Amino acid sequence: MKYFIVQAHHEAKSFNAALTRAAQTALPEHGHEVQVSDLYAMNFNPVSDRRNFTTVADGDYLKQQVEERHAAKHDGFAPDIQAELDKLDWCDVLVFQFPIWWFGLPAILKGWVDRVFAMGRIYGGGRWFDDGYFAGRRAMISLTTGGGRGAFSKDGISGDIHAILEPVNHGILRFNGFDVVPPFIAWAAAHVDDERREGYLRDYVERLLTIGETEPIPYPSLDDFDPKTLRLKKTD
Repeated sequence: MKYFIVQAHHEAKSFNAALTRAAQTALPEHGHEVQVSDLYAMNFNPVSDRRNFTTVADGDYLKQQVEERHAAKHDGFAPDIQAELDKLDWCDVLVFQFPIWWFGLPAILKGWVDRVFAMGRIYGGGRWFDDGYFAGRRAMISLTTGGGRGAFSKDGISGDIHAILEPVNHGILRFNGFDVVPPFIAWAAAHVDDERREGYLRDYVERLLTIGETEPIPYPSLDDFDPKTLRLKKTD
């Protein structure tokens, strides 16, 4: 399988980076291929503007989706975006690797999504959810937290981690067709001992190697929704 890891952490000695290095070592040893976009090391620009494009649809008013559709038709994406699109087309598995910051993605990773998941190229024209561009491929979040498992439980002070991650799992990954497997979470990675961190590394590699057999998060099918209202159909 071909794994594409998008990493968002500014410190090369971080545990996020250690997780990525473990994947880069283990996956080829088991016959898989891996590419990594280390966004901070790449100095990836997360700001979405006209620099996204080498083409122009409307020079007087910038509407991103209009420019994205135009660029998709005319091979008009900037080289940094095109390079990421090529990696997405190449992969069987997409992994987002990041520390949870302010209950969400680090800005550089959110900016990567904003710029790379372009209308006309990745979504639009009826391509979403079951019929999304990446249908048949798999995706997984791998993250580190500052707090422990209890803080991110349903009755924890931070709230249910799965509810916190739903905008990414459902709103980004599943929206674009991926079969999304449950996240890998290194709880309180900065506050546990070396033995626990080594255990996280082993567990992470095992999750990656078995991702093809892992049951995805269940989401309703498009067929379950009324095409006019986009609400779940009523059942008798």
